[in-house]
Amino acid sequence: MKIRTKTSITKHYPVSHGGRFSGGNHQLDVLDFSSNTSPAGMPPSVKSTMKQRLDGMEHYPDTDSLSLLSSLKKYTGLSDSHIVVGNGAIEILYNFCTAFLSKKRVLIPTPTFSEYESASRLADCKFTFFKTMNLSKNIDSFISEIPKNGCVFVCNPNNPTGTIISKKQLTKIISAAKNKSSFVFVDECFIELVPESNQSVINLVKKYDNLFVLRSLTKSFGLAGIRIGYGIGSKTTIDILKKIKIPWSVNALAQEAGIMAIKNKSHLTKSKSIIKKESNFLKKKIANIPGFECHDSSTNFILIKTKDDSTKLQKKLLKHKILIRDCKNFRGLDNHYIRIAIKSHKDNLKLVTAMEAIT
Repeated sequence: MKIRTKTSITKHYPVSHGGRFSGGNHQLDVLDFSSNTSPAGMPPSVKSTMKQRLDGMEHYPDTDSLSLLSSLKKYTGLSDSHIVVGNGAIEILYNFCTAFLSKKRVLIPTPTFSEYESASRLADCKFTFFKTMNLSKNIDSFISEIPKNGCVFVCNPNNPTGTIISKKQLTKIISAAKNKSSFVFVDECFIELVPESNQSVINLVKKYDNLFVLRSLTKSFGLAGIRIGYGIGSKTTIDILKKIKIPWSVNALAQEAGIMAIKNKSHLTKSKSIIKKESNFLKKKIANIPGFECHDSSTNFILIKTKDDSTKLQKKLLKHKILIRDCKNFRGLDNHYIRIAIKSHKDNLKLVTAMEAIT
């Protein structure tokens, strides 16, 4: 039997990411600076809640996540008809591309999160890539590239550069895209970890039906292993995404964890305080190490330009039980970029010491 499928599937390859299991690495005793999760970790109340709920795991989860939706309604100030929950933000991204972008043209600034391109390729999209290390400085040129009847992807703050664009600038993009009947997909997975300001556009979904916003509890509340995210859009967009969502994709523990996590706004305040203080510490220390140049970042990670090969640096640091993100597979970057997450002061000291030792 000859098995046939779409060309976009046969040519598809999974994207490499950070994390303790990335790139064939299985050293579980490493300090993981490759994953950009909250430096405050998981709220203690989430851990205790999940332990209490273990006895109910013989039952199917609510396929509609109604209790979590009710909590997110209060958290965002939006009706639950504007919200869809997913098994991590990544499930929602792929569902969005499947539902709305088949054979459409998309505009992606680079470097950015690689899964936008990967998910769009599975939907047989055509691409325009806009190279910029700071989109806020190139807004008008970027707007001129917006396709008709397509989609624009914007990660805000951007992964891996850490740069952020203002709500005013994003609104300009959204308005211009609406005039061309194009979606604007805004990834706000790191927006809650920006210490200085709130540039979120979630409250614009009622005004702009071409706007879709992606959020993740993975980053903000340290729930990477649990997988929980949500998307915000027009009622029509959300209704379609709920129709194609895989049943029971969000497990019962994830739903409970999400409900408890978003009650912990003080946990976000704690995270942002750590990020602000430790980001300054890391930039100052790393700037004094020969061969490393830190980019400005508004959130919980730092992109670093390196003199030496990024893969070799990663291997050297692994010998010190430190895992960093090799950024050579980001479109628009080469083998002279690494990314580090901001962690506790104790862990950050270990990173700095290891970086000094390998130079």
